Amino acid sequence: MEKKDTNIKVPLISKIAYGMGDVGCNFSWMFVGNFLMIFYTDVFGIGMSAVAGLMLFSRFWDAVNDPIIGGLSDKTHSRWGRYRPWLLVAAPLTAIVLMLTFWAHPDWPSTAKIVYMAVTYCILVLGYTCVNIPYGTLCGAMTQNIEERAKINTFRSVSAMIAIGIINIITVPFIERAGSGNAKQGYLIVAAVYGIIFAACHIFCFAKTKEVVEIPEEKKISLKEQLQAVGKNRPYILAVAGQFLFGITLYGRNADALYYFTYVEGNQALFSVYSLCIIIPSIIGAACFPMVFGWTSNKGRTASIFSLLTGISMICMYFFNARTSAVPFYVFSCLAQFFFSGFNTAIYAIIPDCVEYGEWKTGLRNDGFQYAFISLGNKIGMAIGTSLLAAVLGACGYAANQQQNELVLAVMKHSFTTIPGVLWIVTAAVLFFYRLNKRSYNRIVKEIGERKQAGK
Repeated sequence: MEKKDTNIKVPLISKIAYGMGDVGCNFSWMFVGNFLMIFYTDVFGIGMSAVAGLMLFSRFWDAVNDPIIGGLSDKTHSRWGRYRPWLLVAAPLTAIVLMLTFWAHPDWPSTAKIVYMAVTYCILVLGYTCVNIPYGTLCGAMTQNIEERAKINTFRSVSAMIAIGIINIITVPFIERAGSGNAKQGYLIVAAVYGIIFAACHIFCFAKTKEVVEIPEEKKISLKEQLQAVGKNRPYILAVAGQFLFGITLYGRNADALYYFTYVEGNQALFSVYSLCIIIPSIIGAACFPMVFGWTSNKGRTASIFSLLTGISMICMYFFNARTSAVPFYVFSCLAQFFFSGFNTAIYAIIPDCVEYGEWKTGLRNDGFQYAFISLGNKIGMAIGTSLLAAVLGACGYAANQQQNELVLAVMKHSFTTIPGVLWIVTAAVLFFYRLNKRSYNRIVKEIGERKQAGK
């Protein structure tokens, strides 16, 4: 059989299409991460304790469905490949569920509201898993060239930063205008629009990408064997740990952001101003990843550098605010976002390389299964970050749409600055020990190719 060249350069249109996939992801998941918690408490009328409980419960649900979806995507056979068909089918269905999740019923009894919240959110999480795991795995199936993968992930991260900036800038005024002052109606319309964007971006990604790296056809592999193989993959373990810390830090802070500007700064509109200020640093920071990677030749070390500088910048933000010391507040905000964007690019660029390492180390290649645990680590981190924030705010006496007490305000401020700052520094320390550099990766890919050619 003729050997297929997988160490290829990916066409520009495919890189753009892959980046658009993350635009879609952010118009759903970042919208959920930034706005769902305050939607539940301040619009739907659900208590903080119930929201905190849901965030924790949903991660048990993730622990079941993430590996299952990852394994199923690995076993998918179609003329379009293993991962792309999932984008075509699951994205439109998930868009519908996104809209239903933001369909508020504040007049319902408390129990009915909690049941509706739990059911729609868990289905939304499952739908997002069915899209995001195949989407994330697709990068490794497009090429085995380490530099091309870095470029693909740069397109992904730049696109994501643009999308996040747009979402954060327009969503608050969009909700106000779409609902004509009625937040319940505004959230529903915005969710419908963002759902359409989510589906359209993934359909475009499906249409303009191509899978060239195939999983070897082997005997059926048990869950135990797959887990044992994962346990031997040290770079992958560090990547999972990095994603876990990333999830706690990013989503906990994002969930707090609208509370921070609404109650600590006293003006919800400042959230859009803040988002406008950081969008250009976001794009530049993401685009700088290849340059720093070229200097370090190690994606984990690159992520570690960006993470450390993100943490320092966020800690500095604590000493300023947007009202009385706007210039230093926004300067450190821009620096934090610049370094975070570089980190965001690096942490996702690590994942496909870990798959190659695992195949070289154990002989087993299971892209979707491994990406599932990356996703699970990130989601567990998200659950801990958001549920802890909700639980602490509730315990300190948070009351929706009212003046908050000093303890609640302090929690909101620390959750936006010092706490994520310290966690970014911890993340930097973890990823410093990532050893898979460019030279060793290229040697690994060469050895894998030689094994296959020899029929081993």
